Amino acid sequence: MKPLNFWYTPTNALAWRAHFLAPLGALYGALTGYRVRQAPIYVSPRPVICIGNLNAGGTGKTPTTITLAQMLASMGHSPHIVSRGYGGSLVGPHAVSATDNAREVGDEPLLLAAFAPTWVSKDRALGIEAACNAGASHILMDDGLQNPSVKKDLAIIVVDAGKGFGNGLCLPAGPLREPVSEGLKRADFVLSIGTETQQAQFAASTTLSVPHLKGHLEPLQTGLDFANLRCIAFAGIGHPEKFFNTLRDLGAQIIRAEALADHQTLTPALMKRLSNDALLQDAQLVTTEKDAVRLPQSFRQQVVTVPVRLVLNKDTELRAALTALDA
Repeated sequence: MKPLNFWYTPTNALAWRAHFLAPLGALYGALTGYRVRQAPIYVSPRPVICIGNLNAGGTGKTPTTITLAQMLASMGHSPHIVSRGYGGSLVGPHAVSATDNAREVGDEPLLLAAFAPTWVSKDRALGIEAACNAGASHILMDDGLQNPSVKKDLAIIVVDAGKGFGNGLCLPAGPLREPVSEGLKRADFVLSIGTETQQAQFAASTTLSVPHLKGHLEPLQTGLDFANLRCIAFAGIGHPEKFFNTLRDLGAQIIRAEALADHQTLTPALMKRLSNDALLQDAQLVTTEKDAVRLPQSFRQQVVTVPVRLVLNKDTELRAALTALDA
């Protein structure tokens, strides 16, 4: 579901639509609560680290998963990533390879596979079992906080510090998959991602019952100077405006910012239109790393990608928790 503006009005000034939809939100939250309280069916022989969220829409799970994969590898481990492959057609378990495409496995697994062996499986337990049989030392479960079928050894809730938990209501009245208080009961950490100002606002407006990690996203240096670069930017992620703001911070001159639906298919017709517009306006097409894996092959040389990585303010507590999994 595309994030809606009224989800992020203050809790003391709810929009009329939030008030109207609140009973449905309460029902949604109650049903989710009933489901997640079910006992896990599968217990993995290897530690399972769940990177999840309470909000619908983009919070930063993918860069968090990449950071954890790199962190575990630096500690001498061999992590594998298991994803349900949102938007992909394969049921799995399937080991993602460079020959796969986003229609089959989803865009996020294609991106994640560049950093660690990645599996797509609609049944998470079967995916984890396949990863363990293939030599995984740790399982990074991309999303799945609300999936009770697998026992988690460590759970991290990722939240956009700038948006927080919105108006505090569950779908469709607000952005939440379940009430914050319920989700925190199953979490070991909350990781908020944003600027210093956003972090301060989040801390002032939110009471957490678990350790709080903080981080921000930084664009990787690719050698391309974005200062005054005329560009047409497009993004099909949870919150496209974050990508557009990143480009502006880099000094780019955005001629047009095209916000697409999350995981939207980049059809040849859409890309032809964007390519023609860029040619007419003497502009460069620019997109996110996640969108880039969905590009038709014939357009990949025409589009510049801006990769971003998560930088943690402090990682001592997280590293200690990961080390404790081996005890």
